Amino acid sequence: MKIVVGLSGGVDSSVTAYLLQQQGHEVIGLFMRNWNDASVTLEDECPWIEDSNDALLVAQKLGIPFQVIDMSELYKERIVDYMFDEYQKGRTPNPDVLCNREVKFDVFMKTALSLGAEKVATGHYARVHSTTDENGKEIFHLLAGKDNNKDQSYFLCQLSQDQLSKALFPIGELTKPEVREIAKEQGLVTADKKDSQGLCFIGKVSLPTFLQQQLVPKEGEIVEIFNDFAEYHKPQPSFNSKQEELEYLSANINYKKEDGKVIGKHQGAQFFTIGQSKGLGIGGHKESCFIIHRDMENNILFVGEGKSFPGLYKKALKIDNSEVHWVREDLRLKNGESMDVMARIRYRQPLEKATIYQFEEGFFMEFENPQSAIAEGQFAAWYIDDELIGSGVIS
Repeated sequence: MKIVVGLSGGVDSSVTAYLLQQQGHEVIGLFMRNWNDASVTLEDECPWIEDSNDALLVAQKLGIPFQVIDMSELYKERIVDYMFDEYQKGRTPNPDVLCNREVKFDVFMKTALSLGAEKVATGHYARVHSTTDENGKEIFHLLAGKDNNKDQSYFLCQLSQDQLSKALFPIGELTKPEVREIAKEQGLVTADKKDSQGLCFIGKVSLPTFLQQQLVPKEGEIVEIFNDFAEYHKPQPSFNSKQEELEYLSANINYKKEDGKVIGKHQGAQFFTIGQSKGLGIGGHKESCFIIHRDMENNILFVGEGKSFPGLYKKALKIDNSEVHWVREDLRLKNGESMDVMARIRYRQPLEKATIYQFEEGFFMEFENPQSAIAEGQFAAWYIDDELIGSGVIS
């Protein structure tokens, strides 16, 4: 089979290419150049040049064709501009999830298929299996990677059945140490290379510096909310329906300046996210202060002291129906239906017990235990056992 591997210059995609070659496939290495501006990356980081060189060395070692394709314009349009827009609105986007949906498994995949490839492989720690339903239709299952510490199924949560039908994740059955061992045995230059950090394909960046390319700093106030704030002692209302209860549980508390005390200044609410504690410049507290709410209109950050501060936690979240994506379309809920699942709202978060509900007015996820720092713009993903079946953007 002719397979294009997205060679990123890291150990995972290097071993992916090697394993497929060992299986007898015709392998082609493609490196995506998605970012050209080194001015926003941290010192001594110029990721794409080093990465493309490493990818070339791996391709040469394996004796496979190699090509660099420039997708920087598309990446800026679909990922970076989207990020700026989301942060401006006070939301917290996940560029890695978008990058997989919009770039790697869309335009990149189409490019690979135009070269005559039957499949596209990447170095993700995830697995794809398929079964056939009673009508003879093939159904693709997106499964968590075998290495619990590296499982990357969350980053693939927006893929479709069509995309999964052409995707391969050869290292999904392996652990990271096993992948590094294979790379060492084969003398691949990436064997001991550190995992990439930061934004997908851009590298390690200072997010405020990156965002300041387009978002203008503007001084605002930091207001501390205290535990005895009346909101926490307000009796829970009685509800006429489950939907009404979920609307209440998923709603944000819209704090006002007079609810707390001004304790500092910041340079723009759009540069921060819910749950953030670093970069606030707040002293004089026993524990760190965490952002619990952002008033974008008045440019105010609201904070509470300590990881267990009540305002950090919510029992439910809402997703607009237009933002609900089912990897397994055959399991899609109809209006009025619910399903018990395991779920997460960020990468590396342990899976949590939850129930999902579909209503005409929206989709809800209610957790068994309240969750910390649920932020608008993040992706919530839901699983049955180790299969990711759907996801959506938190509203």
